[in-house]
Amino acid sequence: MRATGPVLDAGGEVVALVSAGLTVDAIGEDLAAAVPGIVGMGAVTLAVGGLGSWALSRRVRRQTHGLSPGALARMVDYHEAVLHAVREGLLLVDGEQRVQLANDEARRLLDLDGDPAGRHLPELGLPRELTETLCLQGTVVDEIHVTGTRVLVVNQAAARPSDRAAGTVVTLRDHTELQTLTGELDSVRAFAESLRAQSHEAANRLHTTVSLVELGRLQEAVDFATAELASAQRLTDRVVDGVDEPVLAALLLGKAATAHERGVALEIDPATAVGSTGIPGGDLVTIVGNLVDNAIDAALGGEAPREVHLAMWVEDDRLEIRVEDTGPGLSEEDAGRVFERGWTTKDVAGAQPKGLGRGLGLALVAQAVRRHGGSISVRPGSGAEFRVSLPLRVPVQAVR
Repeated sequence: MRATGPVLDAGGEVVALVSAGLTVDAIGEDLAAAVPGIVGMGAVTLAVGGLGSWALSRRVRRQTHGLSPGALARMVDYHEAVLHAVREGLLLVDGEQRVQLANDEARRLLDLDGDPAGRHLPELGLPRELTETLCLQGTVVDEIHVTGTRVLVVNQAAARPSDRAAGTVVTLRDHTELQTLTGELDSVRAFAESLRAQSHEAANRLHTTVSLVELGRLQEAVDFATAELASAQRLTDRVVDGVDEPVLAALLLGKAATAHERGVALEIDPATAVGSTGIPGGDLVTIVGNLVDNAIDAALGGEAPREVHLAMWVEDDRLEIRVEDTGPGLSEEDAGRVFERGWTTKDVAGAQPKGLGRGLGLALVAQAVRRHGGSISVRPGSGAEFRVSLPLRVPVQAVR
C-alpha cells in the first residue's frame, strides 16, 4: 500500500487517507516497459500486412495480365459491347460440357430462352446431332447442322488460355438464307440442264424427221414429228394448266426433262391443281425439288419401269403433295431416320466431307415443312411414298 498524501476535509483539518490503488508513477513505469513490445508487434503486423498486400497485388496483376483497374473496367465494357454487337453466334463451353458464355446471336440462332450459362449442353434441347458434336469438343470446321428453323454452319476449336485446356469455343453462322438461295440456284441450273437436254432431243428428232423426208417417207415423218410434239405439249399443258405458281411450274418442267434424260419417267397426276399458295417460292422449290430428286435417284436403283409419280392438290385450305417412286423403297428403320442430317442411301465412296451437303436434302425438306407449320410422312416398303401437307397462306384461288 502507498499513501497518497494528506487530504483536507471541509473544515480544513488534515485527514490521513491511505489509497488501495496504483500511483501515476507506477502506471507510467509499466507503460514505458510495455512500449517496446507494442512497437515491435505493430512493426511485425505492418510487415506481414505489407507482404500480404504485395503478394495479393502481384497475384491479381498476374491474373489480369498487368491491367490497371481502369484498363480492366474498359476491357469489360468492350467485351460486353462486342458480345452484344457481333452478328455471329458465340458459345464458350468448359471441359465439363457446361456453357460458360453465350452471346445474343447464339441464343437467337439456337432458339434458347434466357441465358444458358451454367447449364450442361444436353439440357439445352438442341438437335441430337448438334448436341453430340458439341459434347465431343473436337475440332469442327464449317460443318452444317439443321435445327428446327435454321441451317447453321458450326465451327469448334479448343480454348487454350495460357496454353492450358479450358473447354471449347463454338461459333455459329446462319446459313438458312444462303441455303435457300443455293436451292433456287440449283433449280435454275437444273432447268438450264433440262433446256440443254430438250435442245439435244429436239435436234435428234429434227434430224430423224429430215432423214425421213429425204427418204421420201413423208407420212412417217409427219406422224413421228406430231407424236413427239403432242407428247411434249401434253406435259407442258398439264403443268401450266394445273400449277399457278410460276416457280413451281418451271421446276416441274425442268425436273421432267432431267428425269427423261436419266431414263426415268416423271408422271404428273392429271388431277394436279395448285393455285396461289402464299408459300414462298424458295420453300416450294426446296420441298418439291428435293423430293423429286430423291425419287428419281431411288427409281434408278430399282427395276424397270423406272417411274416417279407426283400429285399436288388443295384440300381443306392445305396444299397436299405426294411423291412416289418405283425404287427399292425404305425399311422401317430407315423410314425413322430418313429426315436426319447426313442420312443417305447413295454411294458415299468419294463423297464430300460431312457437312458439305451429303444427305442434307430431306433434312431441309423437313425443316421447310416445319417452318410453315406443316407435316411430312414417309411410307416404308417397296417403292417409297412421301406425303407433305402445308397450310395455305392465302385464301384458295381457282386454278385456270
